[in-house]
Amino acid sequence: MIFLPTRIYFGAGALVEAGDQLAQLGSRALIVCGKSSAHESGVMAELLPLLDKKEIKHSVYAGISENPSTDQVIRGKEQYIAESCDFIIGIGGGSPLDAAKAISLASANDLREDQLYDASLRQKAYPIVAIPTTHGTGSEVTQYSVLTDLSAKKKAGFGSDLIFPKIAIIDPRYTTSLNPKVSLNTSIDALSHLLEGIYSTQRNPLLYPMIFRGIKLIMDYLSLCLKEPEHLPAREALALASMYGGIAIAHTSTTLQHSIGYPFTTEFGVPHGLANGMFMEPIMRFYAPMLKDELAALFGFLDCSMQDFWDWLDEFPIKVKVPADDAVLNSWIPQILSARNTAISPVQPSERELLAILKTAQGDRT
Repeated sequence: MIFLPTRIYFGAGALVEAGDQLAQLGSRALIVCGKSSAHESGVMAELLPLLDKKEIKHSVYAGISENPSTDQVIRGKEQYIAESCDFIIGIGGGSPLDAAKAISLASANDLREDQLYDASLRQKAYPIVAIPTTHGTGSEVTQYSVLTDLSAKKKAGFGSDLIFPKIAIIDPRYTTSLNPKVSLNTSIDALSHLLEGIYSTQRNPLLYPMIFRGIKLIMDYLSLCLKEPEHLPAREALALASMYGGIAIAHTSTTLQHSIGYPFTTEFGVPHGLANGMFMEPIMRFYAPMLKDELAALFGFLDCSMQDFWDWLDEFPIKVKVPADDAVLNSWIPQILSARNTAISPVQPSERELLAILKTAQGDRT
């Protein structure tokens, strides 16, 4: 089964094309974004006049950081209610989009910070519009929100069909201001999603054509994008691949590939996409014996071998080392093994096997 309740507008001018649909969602929007990306990307310059034209009032909550925290969600909820908003527009990478989804739920169900992960309390949500300014998370077409609980030093996600965005506006022009580092990290995140659409025990062969093409688009255009940041066809290809990755994990969810990276982000500040990339090779090698047919089909489509794929990936600086000793790595193992993502991986690693994978990112303290 394929289920995607999000209306998608893709390409240059997508925002204007979606204008009439925006007007049907409500009369006062809370715009959720980070401090700068909504302006630097050019979204605000086009969005605000459109809202005025459609007589949609707005309030801006620009308090979202990378890896949004649960307390930021509650502050957004408080502003949403105080300003009498009736729908949400999330602008940015995965962090603002995920935060917008959580704010929608928190506002609609009057949730406290300690109730955000309680599925029994999610009865309704306010409409969400997602406008991505990166090509990585695919959050504009998923039902997931990933948050960080700073008090517990834990990054974890939840899913609810209630928070599928009503509208996704994907204009590749909004990604041309990304610097090479962010372009790389978000593209690697999209690559992770696409691969995990194959890895997951909830994999769906109906999605394979989309997944395979998405991976090929990244392989064909990532280097060009990093060399020429304003190359619009390259940005369009990567935005499409990211959307495909989002559609894939909306049906399959993520796997160990994601849960293994979360503590590196929380403890060492490794960007999310890069944290996925650090383990892309050892995890595929670990899964490969269980996924012979799926990987053979993928590499047949790509017309390359698994080793060719790794040789291509080695062109990019994603094999980061962090100063985590064995005691630190071992302390993360229970959290990783108990994660929802890990449970739907094609094979469950033992503690010894997981430690061996973690140690591939181990570096010396300096």
